[in-house]
Amino acid sequence: VQLQASGGGLVQAGGSLRLSCAASGGTFSTYIVGWFRQAPGKEREFVASISKNGGYTYYLDSVKGRFTIFRDKSTVYLQMNSLKPEDTAVYYCAARSLFALPQASSLNWDWYDRRGQGTQVTVSS
Repeated sequence: VQLQASGGGLVQAGGSLRLSCAASGGTFSTYIVGWFRQAPGKEREFVASISKNGGYTYYLDSVKGRFTIFRDKSTVYLQMNSLKPEDTAVYYCAARSLFALPQASSLNWDWYDRRGQGTQVTVSS
């Protein structure tokens, strides 16, 4: 399956954006999906992950209560509300086909075997 991330843009602090990770070339419903981000000069970090049926989700502590990951048949979304300047980064989605969502493993970018290109999110103060 191939992944395509989109939905980034420029927004003022306090605003919202919805990122999409669309899949093609396979059955996306069998894939665990994670969102990651990388700010300039920093390492890529985990943001959120979701199980294949959407029943389990995990979040970076700093985004809990502001970001929501959810999915439909072919797309995984990251709804980002109350955005802060420190959320500015390139956001990436990644996926791996697995029955259950292992929390610890899903935090690791290298654990995923499908990775999409990034989409830039810029939050102005």
